[in-house]
Amino acid sequence: MQKNYITLFLLLLFCVGSAALNAQEATFDNGKKYIIGGIEVKGVKSYNTQTVLTYTGLRKGEVITIPGERITEVINKLWKLELFSDIEFYLTDVQGETAFLELVIEELPTLSEVKFQGIKKQGKIDDIVKETDLKKGKKLTESFLTNTKNFIDNKYRKVGYLNVKTSLFTSIDTTATNAVNMIVNVDLGEKVKIGNINFEGNDVLSDGKLRKQMKNTKKKFFGRFWKKSKFIEDDYKEDLVSVVDKYKEKGYRDARIITDTVAFNKDENTLDVTIKVQEGDQYYFGDITYLGNSSYTNAQLNQVLGIKKGDVYNGVLLKKQIADDSKPDANDLTNLYQNSGYLFSSINPVEVSAENDTINFEVRIIEGKRAKFNKITVVGNDKTNDHVIYREIRTKPGALYRKDDVVRSVRELGQLGFFDPEQVSPNFKNPNPNDGTIDIEYGLVERGSSQIELQGGFGGGGFIGTLGLSFNNFAVKDLFKKEAYKPLPMGDGQTLSLRLQASQFFQTYSFSFSEPWLGGKQPVSFSTSLSRTTQFLFNQRTRRADKDRKFIISGITVGLAKVLQVPDDNFILSQSLSFQSYEFENYQTGLFNIGANGTANNLAYTVDLTRQALSGNLIFPLYGSKFSINAKFTLPYSLWNGVDYANLADQEEFQLKDANGNVLTDNAGIPLPDSEKIEQEKVNWLEFYKIKFKGDWYTRLVDKLVLKSSAEFAFLGAYNQDRGVIPFERFALGGDGLGQFNIGGTEAVGLRGYPNQSLNPIITDPVTGQQSNNDGATIYNKFSLELRYPLTLKPAASIYGLTFLEAGAAFNNFKDYNPFELQRSAGLGVRIFMPAFGLLGIDFGYGFDPLPGQTQRNGWETHFIIGQQF
Repeated sequence: MQKNYITLFLLLLFCVGSAALNAQEATFDNGKKYIIGGIEVKGVKSYNTQTVLTYTGLRKGEVITIPGERITEVINKLWKLELFSDIEFYLTDVQGETAFLELVIEELPTLSEVKFQGIKKQGKIDDIVKETDLKKGKKLTESFLTNTKNFIDNKYRKVGYLNVKTSLFTSIDTTATNAVNMIVNVDLGEKVKIGNINFEGNDVLSDGKLRKQMKNTKKKFFGRFWKKSKFIEDDYKEDLVSVVDKYKEKGYRDARIITDTVAFNKDENTLDVTIKVQEGDQYYFGDITYLGNSSYTNAQLNQVLGIKKGDVYNGVLLKKQIADDSKPDANDLTNLYQNSGYLFSSINPVEVSAENDTINFEVRIIEGKRAKFNKITVVGNDKTNDHVIYREIRTKPGALYRKDDVVRSVRELGQLGFFDPEQVSPNFKNPNPNDGTIDIEYGLVERGSSQIELQGGFGGGGFIGTLGLSFNNFAVKDLFKKEAYKPLPMGDGQTLSLRLQASQFFQTYSFSFSEPWLGGKQPVSFSTSLSRTTQFLFNQRTRRADKDRKFIISGITVGLAKVLQVPDDNFILSQSLSFQSYEFENYQTGLFNIGANGTANNLAYTVDLTRQALSGNLIFPLYGSKFSINAKFTLPYSLWNGVDYANLADQEEFQLKDANGNVLTDNAGIPLPDSEKIEQEKVNWLEFYKIKFKGDWYTRLVDKLVLKSSAEFAFLGAYNQDRGVIPFERFALGGDGLGQFNIGGTEAVGLRGYPNQSLNPIITDPVTGQQSNNDGATIYNKFSLELRYPLTLKPAASIYGLTFLEAGAAFNNFKDYNPFELQRSAGLGVRIFMPAFGLLGIDFGYGFDPLPGQTQRNGWETHFIIGQQF
């Protein structure tokens, strides 16, 4: 039907878009009710007419008022769909009480393909696409395009590209209906660096000291690599606060920044910052009184506050001593109250008077009602069973609220290894000051805890293959439940490990199992391990392993560990009983002079006292300490076995005999000792004691820059000096410190910058006069400093870089021991922790000193780190 356009009335004027209404010649002061006779839809491209009509909600036969609110509601509803760029309603005809309408729409184009120009790395492009939702099928509104452009600009301004310009270009995609292709052109320009940071009005503090306070805003400086020179608005504002705080630390309470200006130097592509300060006068603390304290005396509060009358005023220190937000376990007044159940307490220092240069304070305390924990819940544990988590949580229903218990629970959960320690979050719910109750929900993010070790390489004259499997959240009780295999029974916090290592010269098999809560009620850990190693002798003629000549080590260890309550519950006492059997089959080497078919047995008791108090993430602790004292003992067999070890050579049993059993003598008639038999007697049952100490201290310097300090000392001794120190259980210093195969249980001790096990003392054979350092040491000490900074601590991978200084030395006896005679090294490295593979890393170390017996400094060494942490 042809439109009969006559000016009847303007149906509606929309504030959100243009909507023209042409109708018949008439003017209405008030709306009139009509029956919708029909609605025609124009402008559809990717939708059909019925779909659009469904969106409107209007239907033929419906009674509406024209003009009226119904049409307004429909248009607003269509706008909210964000599918159209223009919406117009027309009244095309009126037949009595029946009105015919026309809806004209213009659809928004959809995004078909997007390309980027000016950004080279695909990873950064992927991030932008994800963050801005630039995906295929996206409706392109004007606001979306503007927000996308602004987002990209701001993203790059935050990293120093202050001149970045982003342009969005669209073109019609002829292969699709109502679709466009987009090109995002990002012109980064050059990074704008800070040329100068100038201060005005500062007499008390120098420009250098004030610049030092600006942790995030640094001026351009040749050789600066640890902190880039870039201007970020938010960081700059934060640094201005730090400048004022520095004055407050020095007593200048009224210090403030009058003006700060930023001026661009276009010719140099830099900017200059000028900050004008007003220092004011220096103040001192006067009287500090307390109001509202009933649980603690003034003297007790003063001891924690640590501020005395007459001290230079320090507003930053006062704030920290009231509530230190940087440390959840800080020694401040707020934690003092919160660790006694006063969750709802508030503490506010108020200046009550200022006399000349002295400020008097009132610390106003509202203690409130003591709080108790009500409901304790956990969320996010999809694999780990609830009881494994609840036994680590120190907050119990009905127990008095203590903030220390919350902090400790977060730390313990993070150190289980089953969850991302960076995302363990205690969420407080339903606080009720009247009832004195609080609920707490621990939010967890599960991560892979099992590890696989699969590696191969060449060493020791051949290919060495290793297969290791470690299931760190195992569940033995579900071994016979078919439905529990996903792919293995998991969730009970037990550890099951299998490891195989082999080459043509040796084969090693080991199995271990541990249960951290034996019986399920107390933190008593049970562990057991089995191992068997076979070492084949190298055949000089064939240059291969001789399978008929071998050295077999079989061992079993059973241990218990218990968390102590005294002096505090950070202490763990571990005890174990181990047995190793050493068996030579047609195997003879200079390391052990006990004949080709000798044997040795080692029954030992080990006790270890460890104290570990680290913050959160075990892979990258921010602060805290860990130390251990370890002692390993055998029985003193020589006290009761009746053997005179000082005069074994004089006893007929230990003298050489001919085929007829006659003792052989030298030219002087002196009986010849049977050295193999003498040595065999000394090692039938090994007799020794071994003492080891290791301490690690972590100190957070700035942000997440951490200094790790370490010290180690170990000593292998003998009860009976006539029997001597055993050739087993020694220490091999140097290299990466990985637990490579060693005959006789020698412990590998890392010292980077030198080859593996190269720093043992040189020993001269009294018979042959030959020198070697293959026997290992009986004493060693080692010291190290390591500076660490994380690149990422995400659940998928934790990565941090490091630099180190190390020094250590190994000795054969206390007579030669000199703690200041050290081999020194320095270097740098990187560590990557992935839950499936454990810790991986590489270090480049430079040895400043020569190897034993050499004169040239060792120089550079490369070390690959697998499955351990220095």
